[in-house]
Amino acid sequence: MKIYNFKDLSKEKLNSLCSRSISDDNLVKLRTEEIIDNVKNNGDQALLSYAKQFDNIELSSLFIGKKELAELAEQIPAEVKTAIDTAYQNIYTFHASQLKPEEKIETMPGVTCWREVRGIERVGLYVPGGTAVLPSTFLMLGIPAKIAGCQEIVVCSPPQSDGKVNCYIAYVATLLNIDKIYLAGGAQAVAAMAYGTETIPQVYKIFGPGNRYVTEAKKLVQNRVAIDMPAGPSEVLVLADETANPSYVAADLLAQAEHGIDSQSILTVTSNKTAIKVIEEINRQLTELPRKDIAAAAIANSYVVVVDNLKEGMDFSNFYAPEHLILATEKYEDLIPLITNAGSVFLGNLTPESAGDYASGTNHTLPTSAFAKAYSGVSVDTFVKKITFQHLSASGLKNIGKTVQVLAEAEGLQAHKNAVTIRLQGLGVRD
Repeated sequence: MKIYNFKDLSKEKLNSLCSRSISDDNLVKLRTEEIIDNVKNNGDQALLSYAKQFDNIELSSLFIGKKELAELAEQIPAEVKTAIDTAYQNIYTFHASQLKPEEKIETMPGVTCWREVRGIERVGLYVPGGTAVLPSTFLMLGIPAKIAGCQEIVVCSPPQSDGKVNCYIAYVATLLNIDKIYLAGGAQAVAAMAYGTETIPQVYKIFGPGNRYVTEAKKLVQNRVAIDMPAGPSEVLVLADETANPSYVAADLLAQAEHGIDSQSILTVTSNKTAIKVIEEINRQLTELPRKDIAAAAIANSYVVVVDNLKEGMDFSNFYAPEHLILATEKYEDLIPLITNAGSVFLGNLTPESAGDYASGTNHTLPTSAFAKAYSGVSVDTFVKKITFQHLSASGLKNIGKTVQVLAEAEGLQAHKNAVTIRLQGLGVRD
């Protein structure tokens, strides 16, 4: 990992460091456009072709039904089943607290306004299954969708080498009472959910993380459906001081790096001495990882920024806007008010990011690529619409009428004014 000193970084260099763009982004876009057009025009046939091309499997069906999912779920080891059950309960508890009715507000006598929540009727969940199968992502998306009251939940996940999904994914499907899992991955799954095929229904909003092709596809179909956020390759920024444990910090950086070769693990630290200790620990721990080649490639694309103090570290972090922010310091309470841009924050030396990835209760589907400057992570709110209501009584119309008439006339919209005037006249009110 290359080490930079924050105070020596020019504005141009800082922008370059914090950019997540990759040299072949245009090629990814072109390939993704081709995939979307193919699925849009050829439906199931395109999906079957891509399963053979990308997943090395000839599928006889593009989905697994409820009965087969239940049979696959029975294969789950007891220990993993217990862990998923615990994670399910924690995630459900945290997200259920987000669904709260809002009070009716009388903005002036006789004028009442309020909002009511409605679940998005048909949503699409993308559950990755490339170099790592992620039942945790299925939990993170499926639980808030259920709590929100979404009537139809369409789930896409790439087929495994046997043309099925693994027992972990199947077990989560049974917990969520999901009837089908559609066997499609990558940009083609996003296209299928956006436009619909003979087998896969079109949805109104697409959720879920994925590789660069999935992210690009989600961005390209936004003229057709809504998306949760443009979430790309995963990333973490660890802000550490002299109170941090170098072995803990190294483990956190490697945990993010093993997601994929395009992941980023950024260390922001208050001393060169601590930075060197962390790098030594990374090199030691890396050799023991089953996914060491992937993690090593990601670490090679990551870096260290040395700052004079934690406040300066927060300045850099807010500019970078990380998906995950770990405050590896005993002084984390002082830093909380300084955080403006981050997807999810992990406080103190005993709070690893993997706790949030799996089971603490918070959602791990988060904005990447600096989109934390404008987006929140997935929550129940992401799966609902909030519809506004208003009601005017006779006294309310009389109280607000003149205001609306004057503003409508000022904007030259006479019909708007008349809609009030005719009602006031019906109540016996004359200008």
